[in-house]
Amino acid sequence: MDVARMQEHCLAKPGAWADNPWDHDHPVVKVGPGEAGKIFAFLAADGVGVKGGPSREAADEWLQRYPDDASVMAYIGRSGWNDLSFRGAIPDDELLEAVDESYRLVVAKLPLRHRPDGWDA
Repeated sequence: MDVARMQEHCLAKPGAWADNPWDHDHPVVKVGPGEAGKIFAFLAADGVGVKGGPSREAADEWLQRYPDDASVMAYIGRSGWNDLSFRGAIPDDELLEAVDESYRLVVAKLPLRHRPDGWDA
């Protein structure tokens, strides 16, 4: 997996768009309109930050399965966010599924009027 492929996957989601609020090398990917948009993926050259589950306990499964390649995200990890590495221990299909689940969890919390058409398909 590399960041370009992951970004392409993220941006293929209904209503997804790239934003760079902190002037990093890679964008975050949001869903929802403008200021109401919420991040579902933090892209980096060596990995992706995702909502790993609806709770910290659920997200901890990633840490148990891939202790060297999954970690709790700084600042927002208590809310179930993890960093997942592109180094190869986590299979590409699982990384893509993690982004899909992050997207689903984030969109499900958006007000109905901000959810994109086709998001649950």
